[in-house]
Amino acid sequence: MSGADDDSAVLSGEAPQKPAMTGILWLASYPKSGNTWTRNLLHNLLNILEGKDEAAQDINAMNEFTFWEIAAKPYEKFLEKPVTEATRAEIAAVRPKVQELIAESTDGLAMVKTHHCLVMDRGTPAINLAVTAGAVYIVRNPLDVAISLAHHISGTIDDAITMMETRGLETTIGENNVHEIYGSWSQHVESWTRNPHRGIRILRYEEMLADPMKVFGGLARHLLLNPKPEQLQLAIDRSSFENLREQEAREGFREKPDKAERFFREGKSEQWREKLSRRQVRQIVSVHHKQMQRFGYLTDELSHLAGL
Repeated sequence: MSGADDDSAVLSGEAPQKPAMTGILWLASYPKSGNTWTRNLLHNLLNILEGKDEAAQDINAMNEFTFWEIAAKPYEKFLEKPVTEATRAEIAAVRPKVQELIAESTDGLAMVKTHHCLVMDRGTPAINLAVTAGAVYIVRNPLDVAISLAHHISGTIDDAITMMETRGLETTIGENNVHEIYGSWSQHVESWTRNPHRGIRILRYEEMLADPMKVFGGLARHLLLNPKPEQLQLAIDRSSFENLREQEAREGFREKPDKAERFFREGKSEQWREKLSRRQVRQIVSVHHKQMQRFGYLTDELSHLAGL
């Protein structure tokens, strides 16, 4: 559990009204909500726009344009010791400096993947707004998240459901990474979306699947990119789950947890109808119904099942 204060750090009215061309652009989501897919698509699109369109983006070389904020080495520069010897409070205290370093190391936008809640961590913001240009936040139906998360953690769906309802949940600290603050699914979604802000582009995973040209075209415009329709379609094709799965099968994927069978699984929606029991559906809905309703996931069918 964490020392995160879940209601004290949100994007304020003083933050940029639209992404600037410098600083960090956060690609944020609760785990298994489409974050890596979005990163890959943006990589492919940027490659195409820069004329590097001979082949699809290597999934193991996505740090060309994006960063992973929890990597240990930058933290150790400020801590002057291994992260495994630091307290979580010490790590939290230097996190803004690490994020500032990331922003300063990039000409233009530094795209940074994160699963952090938008919260305070032991008195320090988990997200440094002073170096933030904007954010893309991806939300996915928690009924489907539970299935993907179970595979990701090599656990049961009940394990994933418990994880998703644990407020203040944090990851472990390892030799190569510092802790990340997930919170519960509802806590995570609410932290990033409760205050509407032009600097945050919210994407629904289900709409990304149903109409990628519309959704990713809107995202490209939001990021001040102007791809031609054929360029955008090529980026979408190269980032399809089929292509991502084939790459992972051939070359592996460095971000896959050791115990997980694979990272890129199916990339579908509505699987919960076949995979979850009525009890599991009822448990998820009863805990997360408020945020589910905000994003159109709480149907009359589900409300009735959960007794709401």
